[in-house]
Amino acid sequence: MTLFFSLSAQEKRLRDYGIEIGVVKTGLLNAITDVPGVMVGHQTLIKGDSIRTGVTAIIPHSGNLFQQKVPAAIYLGNGFGKLAGYSQVKELGNLETPIVLTNTLSVATGVNALVSHTLLLPENEKVRSVNAVVGETNDGYLNDIRGRHVTEKDILQAIKNAKPGKVEEGNVGAGTGTICFGFKGGIGTSSRVVPKNAGGYTVGVLAQTNFGGMLKIASVDVGKQMGHYSDNFKYATDGSCMMVVFTNAPLDSRNLERLAKRAMLGLARTGGIASNGSGDYVIAVSTAKECRIPYNSDNAVQTLPSLRNSAMTPLFLATIEATEEAILNSLFAAQTMTGRNGHEIKALPKKQVLEMLKAAGKIR
Repeated sequence: MTLFFSLSAQEKRLRDYGIEIGVVKTGLLNAITDVPGVMVGHQTLIKGDSIRTGVTAIIPHSGNLFQQKVPAAIYLGNGFGKLAGYSQVKELGNLETPIVLTNTLSVATGVNALVSHTLLLPENEKVRSVNAVVGETNDGYLNDIRGRHVTEKDILQAIKNAKPGKVEEGNVGAGTGTICFGFKGGIGTSSRVVPKNAGGYTVGVLAQTNFGGMLKIASVDVGKQMGHYSDNFKYATDGSCMMVVFTNAPLDSRNLERLAKRAMLGLARTGGIASNGSGDYVIAVSTAKECRIPYNSDNAVQTLPSLRNSAMTPLFLATIEATEEAILNSLFAAQTMTGRNGHEIKALPKKQVLEMLKAAGKIR
C-alpha cells in the first residue's frame, strides 16, 4: 500500500526551535511555494519492509508549461548523477515540463510519465518532442531500488497532487528513503524575500537531500562534536543532492545559471563537500509571467525583460541562505526509518544538537 504523511504529524522545522539562518527575511510559508504560482506534489511509497521511495513534482505555473515555457538553467556541482533533460535546457535555456525528483533507477519512468503528461494536455496534439527534466538521488540503502517500484502512475499522481501552500518535508516523496550526513534525510524547503529596494523578489528552494560531509548547523561544527570524523578520513561523504531554485525575478538562463551556482554555496555551509561519488545538481527557474516563452509565435524576435547583472547580488544571497535552510529543514523534519534488509537510519538527534547550539550561543 501507499502511505502519506500529513503536515500535522510532521516534525518541527529549524525556526520552530529558534534557529535562524542568514539575514534575509523568509516568505510567509518559508517554502518554495512562496514564489507565486509554484506548486509541489508528493507521492510517497512505503510498502512492506523494503519499499521506501517516492516522487516529488515541482511545477512553476498552472498553465500548459509546454506551450508557455519558462527560462531555466541547470548547474552541475558534481556530476555523479543521472539527471535527464540537461542538454536541451543548457542549449535553449528553458523548461517545458514539470520537474520530477525520484530515485536513481526510476529516472526513465519519470521521463515516460512526463512525456505522457505533456502529450495528453490540450493544445499539445501535434507535439512530437518533449524534454522531460527528471532528477534523482540513490535511496538503495533503505529502499529496494532494484525492484523499480515507482510506476508511471505514481509520477502522474505526484503531478496531480501538486498544489500551492505548505510543503510536506522529511520522509515524503523523493525524500522517503534518503540519508543525509549519516542521519535520515528527505525533502526540505525554504524561501527568502529580498528587500523592496532590491526588487522585492522571492527566491524559493526545495532540496532532496541524500549526501554526506561534516554537518554544520548555523556555523556550529555539529558533525565534528559528534565524532563523525577520523584521522583516516572515515566518514560519510558520498551521495547526492538535488536543489531546485525558483524565483519570480525576471531572469534569463544565463543569470539563472549564475543563481544556481550559489545554491552550491548553501550546500557547503551545511558541511556538504560535493564528493567524488555525489551527484549535486541545481535547477534554477524564473516564474516571472513576463518572461514566459511561447511555443509558437508569429514574431521572429523574442524580447523578454531581464534583470541587469548588477541587480543579482541580493538574489545570490537569498539563494545561499534558502538552500542552506532547506537542507537543514529536511534533516529536522525527517524521522527514523527502517527499510531494506532491516537497515535503520536514525533521525538527527535534535536534543543533542540543540544543546550544542545553545552552548554556542545560537539559541537561547
